[in-house]
Amino acid sequence: MALKQLREAYQRAVDELNNEDIIADARKYEAKEAEIVKLEGDITRAEKAQERAARAAQPLGSGNEAYDRAALSGGIEDVADNVVDLAMARGLLRASSPLDAYSTQGREAGRRFERALSRARREIGMTVIDREKHFRSFGEQLVAIYNQAMSRNQNVDPRLVFERDAFNRAPTGASEVDPTGGGFLVQSDFAAAIFMIAHDMGDVISRVNKVPISDKSNSMKIPGVDETSRQTGSRWGGVQSYWLGEGTAPTATKPKMRMLDWNLHKLFSVMYTTDELLQDQTALTAIASQAFSEEIMFMTEDAIFEGLGAGQPLGVMNSAALITQATSTATATVLKTDIDNMWARCWARSRKNAVWFINQDVEPALLNLNQPVGSSGGVGGTLVYMPPGGMSELPFGKLYSRPVLPIEYANTLGTAGDITLLDLSQYTLIDKGGVQAATSMHVAFLTDQMVFRITYRVDGKPMWTLPITPFKGANTHSPFVALATR
Repeated sequence: MALKQLREAYQRAVDELNNEDIIADARKYEAKEAEIVKLEGDITRAEKAQERAARAAQPLGSGNEAYDRAALSGGIEDVADNVVDLAMARGLLRASSPLDAYSTQGREAGRRFERALSRARREIGMTVIDREKHFRSFGEQLVAIYNQAMSRNQNVDPRLVFERDAFNRAPTGASEVDPTGGGFLVQSDFAAAIFMIAHDMGDVISRVNKVPISDKSNSMKIPGVDETSRQTGSRWGGVQSYWLGEGTAPTATKPKMRMLDWNLHKLFSVMYTTDELLQDQTALTAIASQAFSEEIMFMTEDAIFEGLGAGQPLGVMNSAALITQATSTATATVLKTDIDNMWARCWARSRKNAVWFINQDVEPALLNLNQPVGSSGGVGGTLVYMPPGGMSELPFGKLYSRPVLPIEYANTLGTAGDITLLDLSQYTLIDKGGVQAATSMHVAFLTDQMVFRITYRVDGKPMWTLPITPFKGANTHSPFVALATR
């Protein structure tokens, strides 16, 4: 089992241990505790194995010519990609380079990219053996794009792949192909690694239902059940069952369907680089991969949370499926009754996946929440919010046994969106893997800088169009609940 899967299994087991039924049953509790202990051991061993593999491997270009020749000729096919990639990262990053000036954070960025790169190569079945066919690093490809732009297409690396839409159309200017108007496809393993980093870092994007689409598609359409009520005659949009006596005919019913469609939007990420940085491919790889990954993650997550839907994904905060729960206070705070009411409006099937997202300004209000105990007017009480660390022994707090995660996109305390309860498995994000890179020296000519641009094509929206009316009860339910402005 991969390290990430082990960590996810560990988190699920810890969540399950908090269940009242398991706590009340000594045998179930001991079994779950044993499972957690075993997972802790598996995680520790997996981390140690990864580190040892990296230290044991000999990096390419290290001076061991026999090893380098074997690697380039395919003689070490049995060596795992992650071993080679991690070793390359560690060996190169130990060398004297401008990256040292960017502290341990920059070096860790390089290691993170190499780990994601080896994972990406395994997933797409790609092994980089021949330098004449593949770039060895993201920085090396960016330098090749830079050289092509500076030479006005006279020095084009054969490993570069033109982005068809940009370079097959007729140029509008007097020159040949303008590198500032077109671009090159980022090598597939580098593109996958960039998005893996973005996916792993993001508390929002890692929880959505992500669907990649083919290179020949720009949209996706799927039929969905048009169900907005669980009342009799409305389930599945109109299917109904009958208790019938002998000789009685039922009324014909049928499900009601609706078409869900996604259309790709372009997200542009831009990075300025100095000529000095362009001279060091290792530093350029670490910084560019981190910068593009974080910017793509930030913009995509912000759109998932609060996107307008026009020219960008539709965010849950602007979706008609969002329930905005009213509050009884006019003060910019959070009350226990607010938490209770939000939980009550969360669709029951979504509770196992739902997560509380908050602005950090909300944390002091949560720390003051308590459940009064005893007669009215008593000063005693029990905790409502379990803060991270301490009794919870987790890196995040909890409400109703669900994680409480601070995110940058949540609005400030007192405004709608400062605290939300969201099941993002009910949100679908599509993207297209053909990532495009382009460069220009003209944008920042006076400051002696090059500008690189990465294009990411993506769209997303909730799978729900409206909250659902329950079979019995007065209040609608939804996977997306926010507290109203107060």
